[in-house]
Amino acid sequence: MLPVFDPNDYEAGLKLLEDLTNNACQIQQKVLEEILTTNLHTEYLKSFLDGDSGKENFKNKVPVVNYEDIKPCIERIANGEPSSIISAKPITELLTSSGTSGGQPKLMPSTAEELERKTFFYNILVPVMNKYVDGLDKGKAMYLLFIKPEISTPSGLMARPVLTSYYKSNNFRNRAFNRYNVYTSPDETILCSDSKQSMYCQLLCGLAQREEVLRVGAVFASALLRAIKFLEEYLKELCSNIRAGSVSDWITDPGCRDAVLSILSKPNSELADLIEDECSGKSWEGIIKKLWPRTKYIEVIVTGSMAQYIPTLEFYSGGLPLVSTMYGSSECYLGINFKPLCNPSDVSYTLLPNMAYFEFLPVDNNHEEAVHNVQCNGVRVPDQNGKEKAEVVDLVDVKLGHYYELIVTTFTGLYRYRVGDILMVTGFCNNAPQFRFVHRRNVVLSIDTDKTNEEDLLKAVTRAKSLLEPLGFLLTEYTSFADTDSIPGHYVLFWELKMRGTNDLPELDPIIMERCCSVVEESLDSVYRRCRKKDKSIGPLEIRVVTHGTFDALMDFCVSQGSSVNQYKTPRCIKSEEALEILDSRVVGRFSSNKTPFWEPFRIET
Repeated sequence: MLPVFDPNDYEAGLKLLEDLTNNACQIQQKVLEEILTTNLHTEYLKSFLDGDSGKENFKNKVPVVNYEDIKPCIERIANGEPSSIISAKPITELLTSSGTSGGQPKLMPSTAEELERKTFFYNILVPVMNKYVDGLDKGKAMYLLFIKPEISTPSGLMARPVLTSYYKSNNFRNRAFNRYNVYTSPDETILCSDSKQSMYCQLLCGLAQREEVLRVGAVFASALLRAIKFLEEYLKELCSNIRAGSVSDWITDPGCRDAVLSILSKPNSELADLIEDECSGKSWEGIIKKLWPRTKYIEVIVTGSMAQYIPTLEFYSGGLPLVSTMYGSSECYLGINFKPLCNPSDVSYTLLPNMAYFEFLPVDNNHEEAVHNVQCNGVRVPDQNGKEKAEVVDLVDVKLGHYYELIVTTFTGLYRYRVGDILMVTGFCNNAPQFRFVHRRNVVLSIDTDKTNEEDLLKAVTRAKSLLEPLGFLLTEYTSFADTDSIPGHYVLFWELKMRGTNDLPELDPIIMERCCSVVEESLDSVYRRCRKKDKSIGPLEIRVVTHGTFDALMDFCVSQGSSVNQYKTPRCIKSEEALEILDSRVVGRFSSNKTPFWEPFRIET
């Protein structure tokens, strides 16, 4: 199912994309046929299909599932049972999702063949960018790429994030030369497990090769902004290294030292002076364009929760386009942005029909919940009002302007799996639909790769408020927002407190309130705590206490904007600037966590 093509052949790449989108329906049928034929005798599919690999039998008998439904199968493999539970081909590693289950990352199966599919996906991005931006082969990309912690499961399989998996694979380390994807960062700096040393060395290499840089980027917008803050903090030291042609003594990773020294090669006072001069102004507005003047665009994901960083990126970019090229997940890589220079708010992705088998669960009008219990063993289940619910639809049968939750059947052992992404159909490229990413199902807060849902937030707040209840304090209402004005961003909780039996605001003990902040953080999931402690990509959680009646004022505002008084519920996450102003104007106390939460790499239960 993977066409062979040379990523340096611009015309061949575009022709291949034309074929994929024109023949989306036929390719999807072949993908499903190959997956079912290959995996028909796995324990999982055998329990549903009775030896019949036909599409209709698959649709009628294989259920649409969440992670909790398949978690036991994956954990059995992690504990040493054979891959044939879910996959005819050997599971070679488990990919950790940023979504969580029971406080731990989800584990997604992967195979050696899937690495080939990811390599194909990265290569097919090249002709799309070349169509819109000339001369990308005349310089380098300063992409800041990092690996994350990983563990070995009892079976010996590694469990790690999807990008860590790819960067550590032979597909990346021994990749064929591609003149369009030459990086300023040596592989040794990308693969350094010390994130601080990795960041420093990648920035040092990017500055040293300043005149060769044609594009700047990171995977997520949040990572690029952290790099800018890091650059600001270490500017003098970086310039000192360039001036001396040496590397700071605290860079102890031997691979990093050798790789960076080979690029610095000799002292360069002129370059160091120029960089310091560019950074000496009162404001760093447009600093990316100033430091790397040949840059044609900035490549970062700015869709979904990353959209909150667009204004800050635009401040630093100097007018450069912000480009989101691809849409992927731990389950599989999904789609490409065929108009990469569009406004960030207009980004849509065309799902490549050969990457997996795609289905879509229609979403109701408020875009919050997907329809449940459809096609259960071939029977359409009616809702509570007795009305028949909509069926899952295929890729080519989605409708323009409609909202759907994505379901994937992959080559790696996931069957009719609900990814949790809500998408809207924005158009079609030939016969392949294009989608705008709307949001993750149930997620209310996200700063980096963390995804905190309403249930987890409630549990954390409930644990924290138990510190106040013995003192006679009551938490009457709360809400939250992701504050990204600072770098790194952090969670903010608004709490309305009162004394039991009165509406009086209690006198707040800073030590107890700081403990409340810490308890909330300790109660959040492993990904959040890793971002706080290991990656330092999230700042300390903050609680802002507001005066009595603040949430009544918030309700009045929401009703004035069209909410129903009868159906109004306090939003657990605030995105409206006007609503935030109402809350902030009534803040009487601010408290932050004074310690980082406990975190260690997760363990597989045996």
